Amino acid sequence: MTSAGGSKGTDMIDWDLAVATATRFARPGPEVTRDEARAVVAELREHAREAEGHVRAYTKMGSPHGGTPVLVVDRPGWIKANVAGFRTVITPLANRMASRRAAVPGAGAMNAVGGKLTGVELGLVLSFLSTKVLGQYETFAPAEVPADLSAMGKPATPPGRLLLVAPNIVSVERELDVDPHDFRLWVCLHEETHRTQFTAVPWLRDHIEGEIQAFLAETEIDPATLLERLREAVSGGAPTPGNLVEVVQTPAQREILGRLTAVMSLLEGHADVVMDGVGPQVVPSVAEIREKFQQRRAKGASRMDQLLRKLLGMDAKLRQYQDGAVFVNAVLDAVGMEGLNKVWTSPNTLPTKEEIHNPAAWVARMHR
Repeated sequence: MTSAGGSKGTDMIDWDLAVATATRFARPGPEVTRDEARAVVAELREHAREAEGHVRAYTKMGSPHGGTPVLVVDRPGWIKANVAGFRTVITPLANRMASRRAAVPGAGAMNAVGGKLTGVELGLVLSFLSTKVLGQYETFAPAEVPADLSAMGKPATPPGRLLLVAPNIVSVERELDVDPHDFRLWVCLHEETHRTQFTAVPWLRDHIEGEIQAFLAETEIDPATLLERLREAVSGGAPTPGNLVEVVQTPAQREILGRLTAVMSLLEGHADVVMDGVGPQVVPSVAEIREKFQQRRAKGASRMDQLLRKLLGMDAKLRQYQDGAVFVNAVLDAVGMEGLNKVWTSPNTLPTKEEIHNPAAWVARMHR
């Protein structure tokens, strides 16, 4: 028997321990008074509403069903939301692992210990990330069906929600010494673009989830095999792995990851281009903000911070912003916004990993 809302495989990770660990080790946010905090939250909510109109007008994209929820959260709130989303994605893999372990003597005890260790590890990762993220469209937030719709057998509104991490936004705007009102709207423009991408393109979430599940289905779940792969990766003469994910990839996973990298580069680059494209009309200091923000990205941080970013694959995410923005700008120059928006027609119209680096090839394929 499983607990309410649980599944037979979720003991792979002690989710409550992950939340507790992350919350305990997350650094406190910048010092603000209660009145200042309330003002920041109110302004971010207002900017999120304003950004929706700007993004839809600029991109010519919109959803007939309306948007998804917008939540302004603190660092513990971001941690809890991401654990819920991660749990949604990882459950199929957890179930497979639980089924394989069921026949192993003493599996229950091993699962309990392993779940706690993994929970602590996940918590430490999330505690680090919780201080870095300014905003996030939580694509895999658990779907919620209002009671009145559930009783009528109607589906929930499109899953997903927009998170804005107030203490991190305040921390960065102070670090960069930029106009706080402009910076908050600028951040909202980026995150609202992600929300628009997923609400205006109904197949996009299912496509990405399908790719992720295909990736997980190829996972080598035999611990001995994983250890062997790790030993090979760090043995003499072997190249140092770029991040932890790369260590355990199979050939099939590399192919899937190539497709995921392309679509994530598109999404991130598109959001960066939109936030700057809308910016001059509504964010007077957008040029100053972009320049200082890029300098901050390039400068990096401490050695430990840089190591963690590399291990977690965050360096790859920064490259996605850059590669995707180059692709989007090149396509806009060639065929305009209407031509670019053909990218959202179906999974077959998404750019390949090669086309992200060769926008002309995508334009030629889509605009023969």
